[in-house]
Parts: sequence; C-alpha cells; structure tokens
Amino acid sequence: MEYNDQMKNRVKRIEGQLRGILRLMEENKDCKEVITQLSAARTAIDRTIGVIVSSNLVECVRKAEEMNGRSAEDLVKEAVDLLVRSR
Repeated sequence: MEYNDQMKNRVKRIEGQLRGILRLMEENKDCKEVITQLSAARTAIDRTIGVIVSSNLVECVRKAEEMNGRSAEDLVKEAVDLLVRSR
C-alpha cells in the first residue's frame, strides 16, 4: 500500500480533532459540543477509509490476482464488505 501525503494529512487533522475533543472534556464543556466534535471526527475517519480503499483498490486487485489468482470480482466484493463493516 502506498499512503500519499493527502491521506497522511487527513489522519493528522483527525488527530488534532481528537486532541481538541479531549481538551473539551477536560474543560467540562457541554456534552452537545463534545458529541458534535466526536461525530465530525467519525465522519472524517469514514471519509479517510473511503479515500484509502478507493485509491488503492486497483493496485490491490492487480497484486492479488498476480500473487494468488483471486478474481477481481472477489477482491472488489471484499473491499466493499470492509467498507460496510467500518460503518
């Protein structure tokens, strides 16, 4: 897998969001504010998962077909299942 700078930057932003959430909790902020930020972080994680899967799907399918002869259809189904389970 190759993780480009865009993907890494997404994770760094999520890391910042999570630190901000912890700070809100430590400051005993309103739960609505904490939940809103947690929801935003979850959405960011879901989008990052989608970016990683979609960016690497073609490469993964090619490599898997070459290495173990699995069909592209099976590999795409597996990737979709992985995305569904991550929700």
